Amino acid sequence: MPASPPVIPKISLEQWAIFKTLVDEGTFAKAAEKLNKSQSSVSYAMSALQAALPTATLQQQGRRAVLTDAGKLLYRHASQLLAQAAAIEQAASFLAGGWESEITLVADALAPLAPVLQALEQFSAHCPSTRVRLLETSLSGTDEALLNRQCQLAIMPRVPPGFWPQPLCEITMLPIARADHPLHQLKRALSEPDLRLHRQIVLRDTGLKREQDAGWLGAAQRWTTSHFSTSVAALQAGLGFAFVPEHQVRAALASGDLVQLPLADLQARRISLALVVADGELAGPGAKFLANALRVCFRGP
Repeated sequence: MPASPPVIPKISLEQWAIFKTLVDEGTFAKAAEKLNKSQSSVSYAMSALQAALPTATLQQQGRRAVLTDAGKLLYRHASQLLAQAAAIEQAASFLAGGWESEITLVADALAPLAPVLQALEQFSAHCPSTRVRLLETSLSGTDEALLNRQCQLAIMPRVPPGFWPQPLCEITMLPIARADHPLHQLKRALSEPDLRLHRQIVLRDTGLKREQDAGWLGAAQRWTTSHFSTSVAALQAGLGFAFVPEHQVRAALASGDLVQLPLADLQARRISLALVVADGELAGPGAKFLANALRVCFRGP
């Protein structure tokens, strides 16, 4: 029996890439600028893509191109297809050149740095010629770095669909204020109305497009910082209260400079952290080595 002829897709990867960029940027003009193409070439590619499909993917709302229900499904598939194509090309370059020249590790602000640095030290000893970029992100910024393929590895609390999480550890978030903070002077279990009257120190979302909120954000007055270390400094200065990872304040708690708030309802909560290898089995040898080192160092002795 003769072999079936290969199926040749009607729509090219470039067309799907233009489609995805158009959705991400919102307008033909912005998509053309992002792709370094003329607006007419972007419009032509989208017309050809639409002609090859049996259903509409986009509809115009003013100057913006908005996804239809069918378009939302195809956008997800196109994003996965483009990511897989990029991973295959990267895997080929790894096979040709050996270990990666550079690896980017994204670590959410919740992650403790000690095991991360320990793993990086092991990686450096094994492959000193590979450069490492450690990006510290928070909330949707961590998701964006992974989804936009800006990293090979990510340590994060929420893993987007389509990625395989490898559990690392649990982080305990504690409500904290300085020992002489007015909330401690109440000398009783605290309720949400008590907290609303005082300044809360919160962490900034480093994402560019999908700002997220996390945890309790009920205080009328909030100060926003970019790093938990800054939040802890603000707590030690008596400038407010905050929910922070226990490992960030362990020394200050032991010394008595900072004290856990006695909350009646909002008690300490635990957040699971996971490791994600962006390209899975197609990851390069360096990314796989570092992933294993991270798992071992987070596991501890």
